Amino acid sequence: MGSVAWKQLVLNALESNSHLNHSSFMQLATIGTNRTPSNRTVVFRGFQDNTDNIQINTDARTRKIEELKLCPSAEICWYFTDSWEQFRINGTVDIIDGSNPDPLKLQQRENSWFASSLRSRSQYLCPNPGLPRLNEEAQPEISLDPSTGPVDAFCLLILEPNLVDYLNLKSNQRLTFISNESAAAKKSWIVERVNP
Repeated sequence: MGSVAWKQLVLNALESNSHLNHSSFMQLATIGTNRTPSNRTVVFRGFQDNTDNIQINTDARTRKIEELKLCPSAEICWYFTDSWEQFRINGTVDIIDGSNPDPLKLQQRENSWFASSLRSRSQYLCPNPGLPRLNEEAQPEISLDPSTGPVDAFCLLILEPNLVDYLNLKSNQRLTFISNESAAAKKSWIVERVNP
C-alpha cells in the first residue's frame, strides 16, 4: 500500500478539487533561524519524475532558504476544502539553485523554470523579497525573454517525504504513512489506521 496509496490520495484530492484555484496552495513550515516555527504558503509544482518527492519553486533570496540550509527538515500542510481532506507531509528538503554541481538536478531546475508561467518567472527579477521598499513609486515593468533559462534567484525545492498524516473529515478516517528504508536502501512505507 504505502507510497502508492498516499500519493494516490493526494492525486485524487487534487483532481476532485481542481475547480478551486487554491487547491494547489499548501503551507510549508520550517524552523526559523531564531529556532521558532516559520510558515508560509507555497504552490505545489508536481511530483518529481517517478518519485513521491514534492516540487516547490521559490526565490533563493527568501528567508526559507536560509532556514532550510540550517535545518532541512520541513512540513507541508495541505487542506482541500471541497473533499475535506488534510495532508501533513513531513520530510527533508533539497535546495537546487544555480550553483548545484549535479547536472541532473540542474536539468530538473530548468524544467521547473520553463514549466512556470512567464508572469511567475518574472517575479524572480523583482527586488529582494522581505527587504524594505526604497521608494513608493510604481515598480518598472519587468520584461523577460521567454527562451531565457533560470535566473540566479530561481530555486527548486524538493521535499522528500518520510511521514504522511492523512485526515478525511467526511469519512472520519485518518491514516499515517511512515517511510522505512531497508538495508538495501530501498524505501518502503508502513501504513497505520489511527483515530481521527
